[in-house]
Amino acid sequence: MCASRTPGTVTLSPVARALPAVPALDTAAARDAVREYDALLTTIGECADAIAATWDADTVADSDRLTPLLRRALDDAGVLDALPAVLHAAVDAAGGSLDAPPVAAPPYVVVTSRGPLLRATIDDTRLLVHIDCFDITEDGYRRRNDVSVTVETA
Repeated sequence: MCASRTPGTVTLSPVARALPAVPALDTAAARDAVREYDALLTTIGECADAIAATWDADTVADSDRLTPLLRRALDDAGVLDALPAVLHAAVDAAGGSLDAPPVAAPPYVVVTSRGPLLRATIDDTRLLVHIDCFDITEDGYRRRNDVSVTVETA
């Protein structure tokens, strides 16, 4: 047991006090590292453009129609095979390290209806890298004007 309790107090045992604090991951540095892959981000945008060009309107309501097409386009363009290296760079830039090399499949690389999602678990924290090429609107999914990179922890 790491703590003893008496009414109104908590005393940590020497084991609990000896554990080092886990530094917060630097999500801004991770985002910047992903943005360095500008040619890959451009390719993701081109894949999204090709899919959106097949639509009869500016939006599509069905994610089941969008996601498989995006996955196939990204795979055909070689993007999916490149994304584990992007995730590794993001984790390194954030100040973390991976226990195993990421692969181009879940849980590390997932294609969502908005775009690729890269995931890594570092200690007890999950680093999430969203590469969005579609937005969700009240009418459905719409092609973004750009490819957006956001990084967060959960």
